[in-house]
Amino acid sequence: MKNIRNFSIIAHIDHGKSTLADRLIQQCNMVTAREFKNQILDSMDIERERGITIKSQTICLPYKAKDGKNYVLNLVDTPGHVDFSYEVSRALSSCEGALLLIDAAQGVQAQTLANLYLAMENDLEIIPVINKIDLPSADPEMVAIQIEEDLGLDLNRVQMCSAKTGKGVDAILEAIVNLLPPPKEGDPQAPLQALIFDASYDPFRGTIISVRIINGTVKAGDTILFMSNNTSYRVEEVGLFHLKKHPKKTLEAGEIGYILAGVKTVSDTRPGDTITLKDRPCAAPLPGFKEIQQVVFSSVYPISTDDYENLATAMEKLKLNDAALTFQKDASTALGFGFRCGFLGLLHLEVIQERLEREFDIPIILTVPSVCYYFYLTNNTKLEVDNPAHFPDPASIAYTEEPYIKATIHIPERYMGVVMTLCMERRGGNTHYYYPTPGRIEFTCELPLAEVIYDFYDRLKSVTQGYGSFAYDLIDYRKSDLVKLDILVNGEKVDALSQLVHRDNSRARGLHACEKLKEEIPRQMFKIAIQGAIGGNIVSRTTIAALRKDVTAKCYGGDISRKRKLLEKQKAGKKRMKMVGNVEIPQSAFLAVLKSDQG
Repeated sequence: MKNIRNFSIIAHIDHGKSTLADRLIQQCNMVTAREFKNQILDSMDIERERGITIKSQTICLPYKAKDGKNYVLNLVDTPGHVDFSYEVSRALSSCEGALLLIDAAQGVQAQTLANLYLAMENDLEIIPVINKIDLPSADPEMVAIQIEEDLGLDLNRVQMCSAKTGKGVDAILEAIVNLLPPPKEGDPQAPLQALIFDASYDPFRGTIISVRIINGTVKAGDTILFMSNNTSYRVEEVGLFHLKKHPKKTLEAGEIGYILAGVKTVSDTRPGDTITLKDRPCAAPLPGFKEIQQVVFSSVYPISTDDYENLATAMEKLKLNDAALTFQKDASTALGFGFRCGFLGLLHLEVIQERLEREFDIPIILTVPSVCYYFYLTNNTKLEVDNPAHFPDPASIAYTEEPYIKATIHIPERYMGVVMTLCMERRGGNTHYYYPTPGRIEFTCELPLAEVIYDFYDRLKSVTQGYGSFAYDLIDYRKSDLVKLDILVNGEKVDALSQLVHRDNSRARGLHACEKLKEEIPRQMFKIAIQGAIGGNIVSRTTIAALRKDVTAKCYGGDISRKRKLLEKQKAGKKRMKMVGNVEIPQSAFLAVLKSDQG
């Protein structure tokens, strides 16, 4: 155990985690030059294209140090996005140390701090690493001052590197061996206590469970027990993560590896759960386990109703791989049959949307994303509503609550005014700020989550010219004045466009939806009214003009009553047409309302 080092790489988005992981793998001769590809640990096309890590990955690196000893370095590569913060916290709890990666050009950002606090909560030893020192705009000295003053970390431990060129990677490997502690003394003879920190799905072998063995030993043939749901399985294989799975006879205390036990789906394994032996269980589960909470909800419908069965199959397959996705059947009069889905955040929603369209070739429509609201009714019952279709009778509502977040925003000083204005527009309050270093501000603000999931992040990037960074934590539910905004086309409600909004924002949101629909719906032979309504009150309206023929063109002089007679006749015909006419709403109209709201 003295020669094992379990560590993770944590950083803000796009500070070079995956690139540094690539260099470490190459330095430990785990991959030949011919087999190597960038972001070697990232398995999905979307991860490569966007340059982000969505799924946590683990690899076991054999390393011969300068002192002549052979070490085993277990690297857990974590996602950087705020949507996956619980997954990051479970991965960190399986390690003893972390490399805190900071971009030499950008310095300390919002997610850098958020991940640092997660690492500190798990009592990890931290090595600060300044990356991208080869960039022309790099300022490593300034970043080193930030590390000492903002983060309170030891300046003597700071490592400088360029993950792209490989400069300084040798020193980082030596620092991992010398500065990070080995696993805390676990007892291989004690009852098995293993932490699940991740799981992935193999279509041939079932779920591959990523575990950190805290105490005890596990081997093929053992019967294991999941302590959160009390289910048991027989172990088929255990081993270590190399670039491919590397089977082993046993996994012992201090090691990170995988267990194959014929678990059918990823959702049967829960990150943070404890595995023990059925016939010799441990006294108590490991602390820190909690159920994953979905925060954004949206309905998914196939563009062609013939694709519904294919969509159902695709959702089941995605659920095999992604335990955080939840879905149930849903139906809409405008869009037919579909599914109501829960996501960890907007990035998670976008990833699922892209995977459905790419991997399963199913074009889909998403309804406007919403969050989960609490409705307290006059008969002392509490409703959880994430779908506008389930909005209760307004007369029965005593009061409503919506989720609030604490947003941490890092910006250069010159953008303070525009960012504060943006937060105020989004009903932000309880703002605080301080200057961690000259010229930079850390700004905290409490905001309703519903205001953030639309286009807040895109607006923040726009007003700060790309320099603003943003992280958030859910804090609590607070009283709010919520209403259901219905969109009526030609007097008929379109249920797929209904939204739950704050009363103060209802008119602006209604006008916006009406304008977008006016652009997308083709003109008819009669006028089409598009309205935003709250109950029986119309709050916004726009009209699509009718296509009309000039019926008075044949009148060349004569009495005005003749022209009037023709116009009245045309008007009566249009009125009759409007009563029987049916307005087809094109699929692009739903997408237009959704995209503009998301930014």
